[in-house]
Amino acid sequence: MSARILEGKVFAGQFKEDARKRAAALKEKYGVQPGLAVIIVGHDPASEVYVRNKHKACEELGIYSEVIEMAEDSSKEEILARIDSLNKDAKIHGILVQLPLPKALRSSEEEILDSIDPVKDVDGFHPVNVGRMVKGEEALLPCTPHGCLKMLELAGIEIEGKKAVVVGRSNIVGKPMLHLLLARNATVTICHSRTENLPAVTREADILVAAVGCPKFITADMVKEGATVIDVGINRLPPAEPGAKGKLVGDVDFEAALEVAGAITPVPGGVGLLTVAMLMENVVQAAEMQLA
Repeated sequence: MSARILEGKVFAGQFKEDARKRAAALKEKYGVQPGLAVIIVGHDPASEVYVRNKHKACEELGIYSEVIEMAEDSSKEEILARIDSLNKDAKIHGILVQLPLPKALRSSEEEILDSIDPVKDVDGFHPVNVGRMVKGEEALLPCTPHGCLKMLELAGIEIEGKKAVVVGRSNIVGKPMLHLLLARNATVTICHSRTENLPAVTREADILVAAVGCPKFITADMVKEGATVIDVGINRLPPAEPGAKGKLVGDVDFEAALEVAGAITPVPGGVGLLTVAMLMENVVQAAEMQLA
């Protein structure tokens, strides 16, 4: 048996098309273009790539995009002042602070993120949005877990009544994934580094979500036959030779799990492509909420 491969580009394309249509509808109805502001502090190469990808996606979908570059040595107060200005800017409907911040600012990360107006918090990290998500109310949801959920739904994978296991308890993926699956009436178990007999738990899963940040952590013997496996991890292995780039792999041993699972996401080319697409949907949703 070889699993169905859930290609991220297929689902991301559908999410982006939905965002493009909704952005055009807002333009027609209100004469307003949804707007995203991204703050990037310093010159982290990976962050700069992510920001360029977000800016490009905005341009493709008819979303106004503003990239605010701030110096590496910017103070917390300078960043908070810039966010306050964007909170009051009517043409900006979504605000995102690109992570990670420089080391000197990491102790202030929570305060900085929490200063974003909840209705413009397109990352879905603000305590107000987290609380609304937990209560099942309308909220801006974290992009990666929300993208995973929508992918499952579009792929026709049944969630209601199924056993789901989430490996990883981060605030960005693991915990939100738990609540989103629970809201779709799955029976959800969340696992972590102190879970006893982890393979026995994961083998019970009809839907297995791996989000631990460890390359090939989930092996084939941890997967129930026919299960749907969602691999959120992106890890770069050490290069095979000096000067080369190491291979990108997920948290799941893809080749081995492919022979056991019923459906599985690849890395690269899987969940990673959904995150930017869902960010675009969040910007449009934020604009819809503010304009309504």
